[in-house]
Amino acid sequence: MDVEGKDLLASLVPVEELDESRAARLAAQLAELVAQADIAYHGQDAPFIDDAEYDRAKRYLAGIEDRFPQLSLPDSPTGKVGAAPDGRFGKIAHRQRMLSLANAFSEDEIADFVQRIRNFLNLPADAPLTLTAEPKIDGLSLSLRYESGRLVQAATRGDGSVGENVTANARTIADIPETLNGHGYPDVLEVRGEVYMTHADFARLNQSPTGRSFANPRNAAAGSLRQLDAAITASRPLRFFAYAWGEISAPFAPTQMQAVEALQGYGFQTNPLMTICNSVSDIMAFWQSVERQRAGLDYDIDGVVYKVNDLGLQERLGFRSTTPRWAIAHKFPAQTAWTRLEAIDIQVGRTGALSPVARLHPVTVGGVVVSNATLHNEDYIAGVSADGCEIRGGKDIRIGDWVEVYRAGDVIPKIADVDLSRRPADAAPYPFPQTCPECGSPAERETGDSIRRCTGGLICPAQAVEKLRHFVSRAAFDIEGLGAKVAEELFRDGWIAEPADIFTLQDRYGPGKLTQLRNREGWGEKSALNLFQSIDRRREIALARFLFALGIRHLGEVAAQELAHHFGSWQALRDALDLARPAALALRHAEGAIRAEREAADAEGRRARLSETRAAALAECDLPPQAEAAWSDLIAADGIGPVLAMSLSDALANPQERAAIDRLASHLTILPPEARATDSALSGMTIVFTGTLERMTRAEAKARAEALGAKVAGSVSAKTDLLVAGPGAGSKARKAAELGVKVMDEDEWLTLAAR
Repeated sequence: MDVEGKDLLASLVPVEELDESRAARLAAQLAELVAQADIAYHGQDAPFIDDAEYDRAKRYLAGIEDRFPQLSLPDSPTGKVGAAPDGRFGKIAHRQRMLSLANAFSEDEIADFVQRIRNFLNLPADAPLTLTAEPKIDGLSLSLRYESGRLVQAATRGDGSVGENVTANARTIADIPETLNGHGYPDVLEVRGEVYMTHADFARLNQSPTGRSFANPRNAAAGSLRQLDAAITASRPLRFFAYAWGEISAPFAPTQMQAVEALQGYGFQTNPLMTICNSVSDIMAFWQSVERQRAGLDYDIDGVVYKVNDLGLQERLGFRSTTPRWAIAHKFPAQTAWTRLEAIDIQVGRTGALSPVARLHPVTVGGVVVSNATLHNEDYIAGVSADGCEIRGGKDIRIGDWVEVYRAGDVIPKIADVDLSRRPADAAPYPFPQTCPECGSPAERETGDSIRRCTGGLICPAQAVEKLRHFVSRAAFDIEGLGAKVAEELFRDGWIAEPADIFTLQDRYGPGKLTQLRNREGWGEKSALNLFQSIDRRREIALARFLFALGIRHLGEVAAQELAHHFGSWQALRDALDLARPAALALRHAEGAIRAEREAADAEGRRARLSETRAAALAECDLPPQAEAAWSDLIAADGIGPVLAMSLSDALANPQERAAIDRLASHLTILPPEARATDSALSGMTIVFTGTLERMTRAEAKARAEALGAKVAGSVSAKTDLLVAGPGAGSKARKAAELGVKVMDEDEWLTLAAR
């Protein structure tokens, strides 16, 4: 693996510490790294990354996508085995997408998962809720399509929408029946499950003098299934557990457990440990039992999967963008090891965040050699504040300390504890830098924020290069031939300083110029021409992509899409932000009071008290009517709250950043969003729900409206088409009346939604 790849993996912090913008940047970098590794290994037989680091990168990317579903890309490598379909295997489009599962790591998270289900379905605490529980096999997902009881095709998960045709190889696996047993199965039945390899078979394969040495059974199973020669797959001892289904022509069971039992009757192997749980205590008892059995099982598992048993409830719960609401994976705790902390490095991210990274004496944790770990922020390192007060969660970590390292979720190295008895006598508290190590600008912390940020903005090379890396990422401009690595090389050599420079690259370094791109090392006339053509193709860009590519703090892919649909054009959004600037400044000046409310209020009252504090701050400023209207319109966009709105306003109010954005926009044609097409009566409407809904929960109503092509906003504005008001409707109903917005009750809304 090259230096860039090692530095990337060394810089990883826990996913839960990421904001959405940094997560988007890391997702793009990791996706590129994994894609390159897939091509090198599967396509060129020249791997540049070992299996453990590859697995770490891929799992971290999956963790980002689990936490930020909106960042999951159509071509994300987390759902693939090997390279993307490249012609060696045919492509198969899944009739129903093959999604991943959300992860949980504690009993509290499992209790939250169960409570979210009850809340979504409006189930009282004493209403029965049955779940299935089964070991989570660490293998390769496979989909098997049967028609009239005969196997007609097999496909890998791929990107969840399109997989690779491995039918010939799947037919060689003894656990996969060529024809279904018994009767009563649907005419079309897509069986889903996991291809795996037992520990004993894996050991024999690795001992074979003619076989490749694999790092673990999962990699061995994946590599064996994706052989071009089916005879090689047939020689490998692959197994298959069935646990789910995709497209079916008719229902074949009313519950998850009965459906899996039916699959067993059709001739599939199913996990014998699968059971029924009726409570969180049942779930935890099963999880603990499986964890105790883990070492004695002859196949790898990395947790337990829970699913709502009633298939009717599964249908009501539905899906998020990448995961079902009715299932979750409960991962096993990480393994730990002790080692010495040799140094602390500071890395600067795109938004200026100073992120400390522990450099460790290499140690093996859970089968992976760890030499770096996240240190989160300066409070986590210090353990005490400047006035000597103990900081909650702080560790008082010093260079030279012996630290206990674990891999959160079996992926991210973190420090669990410090052995004070082994602390060197000369170990001193770590002096967290007050200036940026990249540009020397002051590094400041906002009141209540745990992150110190460089104030240098675009003059900071670390922020500038990270913004460029984000700009060319797949969810942003995605310019073929201009990935993160190339963008960074051109930045370091002074060819590109900001995104606008990409679109003048040909004018400055194209044919006829004294210095030409084609003469750079690793380039040629054809590759340079291809890049110029790729850049030209991106001179037209969708508004949502343009907004996301700007790398504004808190502005993720989903929020960019909502802004694009809400305002329709870049000019309209710019004008709105300019008009709303006085309101943003008023809230920025009131941040001290706002943060105090956030810390003081309990979870139940926090939203109301924050809203009241913000409203009071705006009222005190006697804002111009156009500023108040523009601010209300801005935060009326679904998912655009005051924090993101202030961040957008700050970005455009910064003269340097505004000028850079204007220079970029001058080279582009920014396209309006496509209409959200649907045939429903709600298509294109903006709906607000208020009061208490009695026939479904607010979450279920929101999901129903969005599925029918509507936008659901959090507040009433002039752009609101419909207010659905249940009992207890208050200020929103009054606002709707003032604006002449149509109001209907829940029954009327359900009638409209059914049309």
